[in-house]
Amino acid sequence: MSEALAGLLRISGFAAPALGALLVALAALALLRALRTRPPTLAWPAALEVRATGARRRDPLRALALALRAGALACLAAALAGPLGPPPSTRPNEEGLDLLLVLDTSGSMRALDAEVAGSPRTRLELAREVVARFALHRVAQGDRVGLVVFGDDAFTLCPLTSDGRLLRASLERVEAGMAGEATALGDALTLALKRLGATPDAAAEARGKRAGLLAVLLTDGRSNAGTVPPEVAAGLAAELGVRVHTVGIGGEGEVAMATRAGGRSLRTERHDLDQATLAAIASRSGGRHFTARSSADLAAVYEAIDRLERVEKPGRLPPAGRPEPEPALAAAGGLLLVEILLARVLLRRIP
Repeated sequence: MSEALAGLLRISGFAAPALGALLVALAALALLRALRTRPPTLAWPAALEVRATGARRRDPLRALALALRAGALACLAAALAGPLGPPPSTRPNEEGLDLLLVLDTSGSMRALDAEVAGSPRTRLELAREVVARFALHRVAQGDRVGLVVFGDDAFTLCPLTSDGRLLRASLERVEAGMAGEATALGDALTLALKRLGATPDAAAEARGKRAGLLAVLLTDGRSNAGTVPPEVAAGLAAELGVRVHTVGIGGEGEVAMATRAGGRSLRTERHDLDQATLAAIASRSGGRHFTARSSADLAAVYEAIDRLERVEKPGRLPPAGRPEPEPALAAAGGLLLVEILLARVLLRRIP
């Protein structure tokens, strides 16, 4: 009965189930005694007197009133037992990773040498589609994910969050050139470390929780802007215990470029990857370096990162919801109100 009542009132459990069971048992005993006791009054109007005097031993209206009272008492017992609402839909953040996505939005990301579902697309269109899937997947797994974009400058487009809708909206705003046309790779990585709150103490605390701090850097060119050299940023990441996985996107040689309006430019440009620098950043910080040119390639890269960065979550029950006695109290009040109306209208009695 308690499980059925909990499901009806959208209760995930009770803080004191033993107390609730005891109160329900006492209420049941009181109702059994009431059923065995004849009422010391006569029903009114007179048409009901025959039932009261024994011509019909069972009074359905009285049974209905007792059933309403039983339901009200059960709801009150549930309220006193400390009903708990549904548990949170996501895992607690301390069980997962803090992950910063560092996305290159420089002008070279307009290069039309990427492929999405067999169709030519810009490098940024490819990155945005696959990064969005990866980010929302990690949020669903209990991680906090943030987004830093960079060109001439670097800035935070989305802070660390477990809100998938906020993250999706931020990724939809990403466009080439939004932070400038050049590539300040070292500045972007340094900002990511700052947004992760990376300090020696934070890194030790994260390792103690079997979680960690992680950055995934996606770029298509070589660093040619900013004030922090990439090797300095990589050394800082290693010192602070932040793993950096680097993803190089695009190929080599002359490539067609998309215009700012989204059309195809008549000119071609050369934007070669600096594979050596990206591999050095990953190696120095304990991460891995990947390359990709198509949606299938990039999806495989993020699947590999997803497998590498799994947190062993302790096998414990999900956290309980907040105390919510209001539904049980409201149900009890409603049942008592119906019983009172029934007693005043259909079960009026003469002393």
